[in-house]
Amino acid sequence: MREKEFLPAVKERLGIEELNEMQKKMMASASEPHDIILLSPTGSGKTLAFTLPVMKLMKPSTGRVQCVVVAPSRELVVQIAGVMREVAHDFRVVALYGGHSVEDEVNSLKVVPDIIVSTPGRLLDHAVRKNVDLLPVRILVLDEFDKSLELGFEEEMGKIIKRMKNVSRFILTSATSANVLPDFLNLDQPVTFNYLDKNTGLRERMKVHRVDSDGKDKLESLLTLLHSINSGGKLEKSIIFVNHRESAERVADFLSKNKVSSVLYHGALDQRERETALALFNNGSRPILVATDLAARGLDIEKVASVVHYHQPLTLEAYTHRNGRTARVEEEGDVYVLVGPEEEVKEFVEFDDTYSLDTSAKTRLSSEFMTLYVSAGKREKISKGDILGFLVKEGDISPDDIGKINVFDHYSLVAVKEGVVPRLLNAVEGKKLKKEKRRISPLK
Repeated sequence: MREKEFLPAVKERLGIEELNEMQKKMMASASEPHDIILLSPTGSGKTLAFTLPVMKLMKPSTGRVQCVVVAPSRELVVQIAGVMREVAHDFRVVALYGGHSVEDEVNSLKVVPDIIVSTPGRLLDHAVRKNVDLLPVRILVLDEFDKSLELGFEEEMGKIIKRMKNVSRFILTSATSANVLPDFLNLDQPVTFNYLDKNTGLRERMKVHRVDSDGKDKLESLLTLLHSINSGGKLEKSIIFVNHRESAERVADFLSKNKVSSVLYHGALDQRERETALALFNNGSRPILVATDLAARGLDIEKVASVVHYHQPLTLEAYTHRNGRTARVEEEGDVYVLVGPEEEVKEFVEFDDTYSLDTSAKTRLSSEFMTLYVSAGKREKISKGDILGFLVKEGDISPDDIGKINVFDHYSLVAVKEGVVPRLLNAVEGKKLKKEKRRISPLK
């Protein structure tokens, strides 16, 4: 595929005026007959970097799967598929992952996609059930391949690749360097693009603050910290990292009781709960995310002002990935490490200063936005534009009153300024969205 056919979509649909050095080199690499290993830090534009050579290698639709992208987590699959759909708008992109309706996926595969983005287990399951034929696949991308192997997907990956006997181009990506590649990856003179050293400027854009807590529990200190760092009046996005699911639930419950607009995120939540949590965080209606290390990498999280280590991470790698959630793409960010009495600081943590908690700071920690639930999504042929137009026309509100809109398979979430919600709900009651009455209500 020629560049002039897909590059306009990068600008128009993704809002990217100019490709970075890594993305330009990756796109140029498609003209060379070599497999590719891309090492690049989180937040550097890696998804677009591997999408560009894929686009150059794609041929007109043939009714067969041309490219498969395998990623280790559901969230990463959704993120990658979202980017690829915007760039590859002439091709059919399907996302397959656990926690997603199998029936919907089977239906989506009846019209053979050009590109599949999937977790390893789900892809193998569809292949075994003969819902998809992987034999024609020419391009295979393994995103975060080191994480896939760490999570125990190696056996599944081996079985998948055995079904792809016609792959002529491998693209492997990772945010950390991997010393050993599995035997089933028979790469052809791979070229490595290593941009990990580009992450050195991250530390310069980030300030790491020590925050001493009087109590072992740290909950009151956490609340005081949130009041202190948001004393400017605007509630900024922060991620609070803990080491265990139970701790995440306890911290989130405490913040909720203290009227903090927060949301919980960990691996025991089901897929819908996890995607809803990220939507609420990204749309600003719940700007405080309480999370385990599941949120430390592989998620599309925008403009995080600060990271708070409620618990110190157990490893340097976890510390690095947590901190990488802020100060992304040339932005600045703050990292706060809560240190309890007699608690030893990990050897890999280096402080720039000690942050003094302002116990007199009392600011509003609730968002001006709330999220509305709409009982229809992509499968009902509903788009963001449909929802925006309906709410503005029938709801008697301004487009400025509406924030981010997320459209999922069978439902949608809309951030709306809290002050207009009663008027909006009253105005749209009984009205039809695309010729059907849809339930529109505050998300509980």
